[in-house]
Amino acid sequence: MIRVLTLGGLVGAALFTMASPASADEGMWTFENFPAARVKADYGVTVDEAWLQRLRGAAVRIPGCSASVVSAAGLVLTNNHCITGCLVQLSSADKDHLKDGVLTATRAEERQCAGMWAEVLMETTDITDQVRAAVAGKSGAAFNAARDAVTAAAEAEACKGVESARCQTTSLYRGGQYVVYRYHRYSDVRMVFAPEFATAFFGGDPDNFNFPRYDMDSAFLRVYEGGKPAKTPNFLKWNAAAPKAGEPTFVPGNPGSTERLLTVSQLESYRDLAIPVGQLQRSELRGRLIEYGRRGPAEKRLVADPIFNLENGFKVFFGRQFALNDKAFMDAKRDQEAELRAKVAADPALAGEIGDPWGEIARAQEAYATSYLSYRQLESDAGRSSVLFSWARGLVRAAAEREKPSAERLPEFADSRLAMEERRLTAARAIEGPLEQLYLEHWLLKSREYLASSPADQAAVLGRESPEGLSARLVSGTRLADPAVRQALWDGGMAAVLASEDPLIRYVLQMDAAARAARAAWERDVEGPTDRAAERIARARFAVYGDSIYPDATFTLRLSYGKVAGWTHRGTEVTPFTTIGGTFDRATGEAPYALAPSWIAAEGRLNKDIVYNFTTTNDIIGGNSGSPVVNAKGEVIGAAFDGNIHSLGGAYGYDPVLNRMVVVSSAAITEALRVVYGRDALVKELMTGK
Repeated sequence: MIRVLTLGGLVGAALFTMASPASADEGMWTFENFPAARVKADYGVTVDEAWLQRLRGAAVRIPGCSASVVSAAGLVLTNNHCITGCLVQLSSADKDHLKDGVLTATRAEERQCAGMWAEVLMETTDITDQVRAAVAGKSGAAFNAARDAVTAAAEAEACKGVESARCQTTSLYRGGQYVVYRYHRYSDVRMVFAPEFATAFFGGDPDNFNFPRYDMDSAFLRVYEGGKPAKTPNFLKWNAAAPKAGEPTFVPGNPGSTERLLTVSQLESYRDLAIPVGQLQRSELRGRLIEYGRRGPAEKRLVADPIFNLENGFKVFFGRQFALNDKAFMDAKRDQEAELRAKVAADPALAGEIGDPWGEIARAQEAYATSYLSYRQLESDAGRSSVLFSWARGLVRAAAEREKPSAERLPEFADSRLAMEERRLTAARAIEGPLEQLYLEHWLLKSREYLASSPADQAAVLGRESPEGLSARLVSGTRLADPAVRQALWDGGMAAVLASEDPLIRYVLQMDAAARAARAAWERDVEGPTDRAAERIARARFAVYGDSIYPDATFTLRLSYGKVAGWTHRGTEVTPFTTIGGTFDRATGEAPYALAPSWIAAEGRLNKDIVYNFTTTNDIIGGNSGSPVVNAKGEVIGAAFDGNIHSLGGAYGYDPVLNRMVVVSSAAITEALRVVYGRDALVKELMTGK
């Protein structure tokens, strides 16, 4: 098993997307620009418009992850690690669903996941020309304001009169294209099936981003409308057959974020500032959560998912830091940037149109370094993971912003987004006071440390109180855990907010001017100049390379293609398959290699030769978790849940030799549902589609 993080062929290999057309199997392609001719040439698979529309209509986006509709009655497949928050919510002192999973025999037993939503893309509208016309000649804050006004109006128009719609504008190609995505949103999402934590995350953090793997990282949800299972005639057919080596695979999903199109100066800012600061805070918070979990079983259950996310994030950014610290890697990026700049300079007309956006972005990095810590602590990471703080800030800002015309508001409070924001701020959700205090205290401690050279900002966050005392006072005194209190504040607007004696509301009111100032400075000095320059770099790429490039990931629907394949590293061949039987061979009886009792009991009845997990060459990133993996016929043969260790630099480039996606097979899921869990009705629904 590969345990040591190496860059291997990543360094100096096929990192083409900075300035060159994509290589074989590379790319998180939009459906509108999918390279069907290349797929036909490479794999002999015909991808026509009807095939694409079928996949697009069944692909689902859920908070932080991807999923797919797999029956006509709203059944949705995703990863277990994507729905652990719901499992914690549904748990009680008597039943730990995170540990024991969820088994439902009838639809009447399916319980709602509070705050969960699911979205299916219905339509896209290109508004690039409108945005370019609005921002022409503008820079800094004026550029941002003009762009945001156009996108807010376009979203309102796209969603007008459609109650279940959600509209969102996304910038593709770092400003080269602006697209409004209209989704059908399901706000009633219920739990159908989840395996035990020991089964879903067998191998734990040691095996994370490694292979071989033996994880049943899958779960089933159901979307409801009007209190009944939604009718979803456009679904993906389930295929319980094992995949074969070399078989073409396709992944429709919502990759979260890549930085393959960033300039070298931006990558250097990530390397030298953003990643180190983030890693330090992840490490410290993880330690605090581990200690909290030692208080008892209930506390351990509550922190299991946050710890998983922190450990996962730490390993991801550890890999990214390695890539950015590697001289050969950065030299390859510099060469690619120089290539594009040379091609632009060789065309006088293009050079006159584009100017020197690379230099402009490099100069903006000086403001980045100056503003980053204040912006992070006061605005982008304020409150850390505290739900109570997020509600308080949302209520205060919503009240202030709703008094302005929609075009003049912060983008998240435009008319087209208010209904969604109201649901977020008023939905019922269980709150754990001690955990909330831990999050706030950690954020306040780091703010005191990082803002020491900016006394005004430090005072705005802490006043004259200690992090320990302030966090205790805010959490013990607030009434925001009551959804009725939050609804009253939302309905009452600014008058109700100003009259509130809630300590968290008063606290946000006190610090919000400083937070807004930090945000304004960031948008004026960093984001605005960078976005304006990036838009011109995108135009240069299109002029030089045409449509042979794909945009960075933006947590919007994409499609990747590849094949079932292992890899060879330093003379060691890694086969693409594990089997169910290998799980029992790897089990030690001690966490994280302890089998759940249900699997121990079923060992003699399981077909141990069935493919459990497998790897493919598909190009994916975080956010793709839960994506369906489909064959050439568009049938589901698994769910993506991870990448191998070599994929950790995938945010910055794709290496076809070593980068691999890790999948739990539909064959193993079906076997487990039948033999281990006795979910015959669920298997029947999967196999028949109804």
